[in-house]
Amino acid sequence: MTGLVVFTVIDVVLLIAGLAFYLFWVGSLLARIAGNLEQCADTVREIVGHAKLIGPAVGHINETGGVVAGALPLLYGMAEEIVADVTPRPEPPAEPEPARPAPGCSTRSGSRRGHRASVL
Repeated sequence: MTGLVVFTVIDVVLLIAGLAFYLFWVGSLLARIAGNLEQCADTVREIVGHAKLIGPAVGHINETGGVVAGALPLLYGMAEEIVADVTPRPEPPAEPEPARPAPGCSTRSGSRRGHRASVL
C-alpha cells in the first residue's frame, strides 16, 4: 500500500511540474505577443496621425481621380488612332503568283490521284 501512495505522490508532482512548465511556456509566448501588439498599436497611431493630415485633401484627390477616369476613354481612342496611322501596311503584290502543284505531286497522267495504271 505504501508503494501505491509513493507512486501517486510522484505522479502528482510530475503533473504539477509539467503544468508549471506549460504555464511558463505559454506565459513567454503571451509576453512576446503583447510586445508585438504594442508595436502594432504604435504603428496604428502613426497611421492615424498621417490620415489626419491627408483627410481634408481626400475630396480633392477623389475629384481629380474622377476627371482622369472620365478622360481615359477619350485618351484610349486617340491612342488607337495614332497606332493605326503609324502602323505600316504591307503593299499588295502587283501581279498574283501563279498556282503551283503541291510538293510531291506530279502532273503525269499515270500518277494522278484516282487513276490506276494498267499492269502488264
